[in-house]
Amino acid sequence: MLFPTTIVGSFPQPDWLIDREKLAGRFPPRVRARELWRIPPQYLNEAQDDATLIAIRAQEEAGLDIVSDGEIRRESYSNRFATALDGVDLDQPGTALDRSGHPNPVPRIVGRIRRRHAVEVEDLNFLRAHTDRRIKITVPGPFTMLQQAQNDFYANEEEAAMDYAEAVNAEIKDLFAAGADVVQIDEPYMQARPEKARQYGLAALNHALQGVQGTTAVHICFGYAAIIHQRPSGYSFLPELAQCSCRQVSIETAQSNLDCSVLQSLGDKQVMVGCIDLSDPQVESAATVVQRIERALPYIKPENVILAPDCGMKYLSRETAIGKLRAMVDAAQILRKRYE
Repeated sequence: MLFPTTIVGSFPQPDWLIDREKLAGRFPPRVRARELWRIPPQYLNEAQDDATLIAIRAQEEAGLDIVSDGEIRRESYSNRFATALDGVDLDQPGTALDRSGHPNPVPRIVGRIRRRHAVEVEDLNFLRAHTDRRIKITVPGPFTMLQQAQNDFYANEEEAAMDYAEAVNAEIKDLFAAGADVVQIDEPYMQARPEKARQYGLAALNHALQGVQGTTAVHICFGYAAIIHQRPSGYSFLPELAQCSCRQVSIETAQSNLDCSVLQSLGDKQVMVGCIDLSDPQVESAATVVQRIERALPYIKPENVILAPDCGMKYLSRETAIGKLRAMVDAAQILRKRYE
């Protein structure tokens, strides 16, 4: 199928599940933020299951070809996995600068980073049991998790990144064994800290993908529109991902009005072209989405294009999110007729 549709990761969590006002009023948590949940702990898992079902059905009804769990069980895209690892102290957290320059409490590395158990396999099993469509799930990348931690153990960041990569590698293999069609690694800090990404981040990412059998994607972005309002006109780290062993690269183009000529540098990668503007609460027309995709087509083959929103859909209302996804699906149908 030409122009398949999917979401990047998050979908709006219900107000009855999480305090959305509190969520939107702070930077994304790097340690646990249990105070965000409205449901008592003894009922939280069941409530998260129910909310995940809502997210799955909403994606199906919007017409998406590849669905996710919407990251409904997560306080942020990264902290569910990063805080489940051995080697970090969460009771006495450290501090690190967020990509906006804001200091944030983060896991403090006090020993070797190790994955003690599968973190997201049960989430994947639930997703697989409740849809017959292709499914994807996201994991935070090794480089990004290290940037969101305080290193009080390793002699250098390269060694720490490789141990994070080992943990991610084990998780990805378990997710494919459980039935994932696509596993996406989120590496937004490669855009925020390109020098370090070139120094050791790309090597850590490829280490996380070593020996993996299955379709993998890497997501790189400019930060949530709800939090970071200034968008650069281009990526500081993107052509380098041509050297990554992933099959797909997920980028943002809608909010930044990206010069899509940079996509030529990615070779024959499939590209998730972010074509839904999440800084604007208005639902764009299918024609607008088509225009955004067609800006990329001089530089990438139609068979390598996947339609997706820019990232951060969790900060939208559910009504707005569904409307934007339907516009994207309608645009994909127009594009198929035009390019088949």
